[in-house]
Amino acid sequence: MSLFNIMAVSGSSLEAQSVRLNTISSNLANANVVSGTAEGTYRARYPVFETMLADIDGAGTDAVSAVRVSGIVQSSLPPIQEYAPSHPLADPDGYIYRSNVNPVDEMANMISASRSYQSSIEAMNTAKQLIQRTMTLGR
Repeated sequence: MSLFNIMAVSGSSLEAQSVRLNTISSNLANANVVSGTAEGTYRARYPVFETMLADIDGAGTDAVSAVRVSGIVQSSLPPIQEYAPSHPLADPDGYIYRSNVNPVDEMANMISASRSYQSSIEAMNTAKQLIQRTMTLGR
């Protein structure tokens, strides 16, 4: 793998982690949303990553050449049902429905995504320094 391929892999990782961070931000922003129906309640969303493989030697040997977000899925957990008959959004039975977002889990995911983002930046910086040092070898 050349040093320039490292830049491409790290760049695709940065894009994927950026989508992940945006999704986490959306989840946290909607963590306390209330709805009058279970179907109308915000459900947590999560990106699905996929590796993109490239044939590097023609012999069928694959190498990871990128990562991308293949889609965003919604959580299958049910919304939180709460009895609040005086709430303006309460259904006829007196229940409101809260988002299934767990802020603690989302914060842990945010820390993980942030660290992955930082690791990709560090890999790009290291590759850049190696390229610069290689260019000065002939002097």
